[in-house]
Amino acid sequence: MRRLGGMLALAAVALVAGCVPPPIERAGDYPPERRPTLPPPQVEADTRLPGPPPRPAWEARPVTPDAVDVTASDYVVVAGDTLRAIANRTGAGTEAIGAANGLMPPYTVYVGQRLHIPAGRYHLVRPGETGIAIARAYGVPWAQIVAANDLFEPYVLRAGRRIIIPRSSATPPSAAERAAAFHLDIDDIVTGSEPALAANTRPAPPTSSPTRILPPEAAIAAPPRRTGGFGWPITGNVVRRFGPGGTGERMDGIKIAARPGTPVLATADGVILYVGDGVPGLGSLVMVKHSDGWVSVYGHNSQLLVQRGQVIKRGQTIALSGESGTADRPELHFELRKGRTPVDPLTQLPAR
Repeated sequence: MRRLGGMLALAAVALVAGCVPPPIERAGDYPPERRPTLPPPQVEADTRLPGPPPRPAWEARPVTPDAVDVTASDYVVVAGDTLRAIANRTGAGTEAIGAANGLMPPYTVYVGQRLHIPAGRYHLVRPGETGIAIARAYGVPWAQIVAANDLFEPYVLRAGRRIIIPRSSATPPSAAERAAAFHLDIDDIVTGSEPALAANTRPAPPTSSPTRILPPEAAIAAPPRRTGGFGWPITGNVVRRFGPGGTGERMDGIKIAARPGTPVLATADGVILYVGDGVPGLGSLVMVKHSDGWVSVYGHNSQLLVQRGQVIKRGQTIALSGESGTADRPELHFELRKGRTPVDPLTQLPAR
């Protein structure tokens, strides 16, 4: 009986020992040569990080500066020729050949006709390329390309067209020099920000929905017809007027004082042409394209509430005011342009 009691006691001790967890082993409990290698901690990837910002419309398709140098020559038209075929054969632009020979669209030619092929450096426009991107690729101001090719409103290029690239110097600039020379301004956006259209395609229709993003490679169709005049974009005192200032610099618009966060209203019906901060000095900027060639400009904002290609109505809030860019106080920079020409807004806004 005493032996049985001892066996039961031993069994109970073993049972209790089996229930006690083993001691926790730590790396410091081992000598250096016997310490186990611990796996690195698992860090969950942060999926909340924002992606890269979208490219501006004029960077939707990078431009390769592969223009062809064409020397002046004469060409005699043969059977089956069209001016486009002659342009493809010589490397010159259809419009440039037509202008040099007094031809008008549709550029009809006849067998035996002698045509002068003008010399120049010709760039073949690809779908999606913009005038701004082409100018930056060659390190030439876009305004010079506009003048050399006699471009006019609405300044939308067509893929397949060869345009003249003026030479800024005898030595082609490097990529770094071209990038350093690039300065975007309001006129560039008005005349050179629309992507080139492929043959037989139309610009994308504007959208009234703020949730649909217009593809950056899409050119925007003409805005709906504007009804009525222009309205004040914000309430506040005009603190700087249109025209030359005391230091000699020219003001292409007006500055209106405004408390930060004040709603900025569209001056008239139109389509958003540009949203961003790419114009030096103007900070967060909105540009609206109106009918009849008018464009309105709103700068120094703190927040932008619209997107390119969006239809907006007069009085609609498109931004919140601020002092971004080089503003030295909370204010709105406001411009009106008729085509490429700045117009004093105070001559177009109602008296108050």
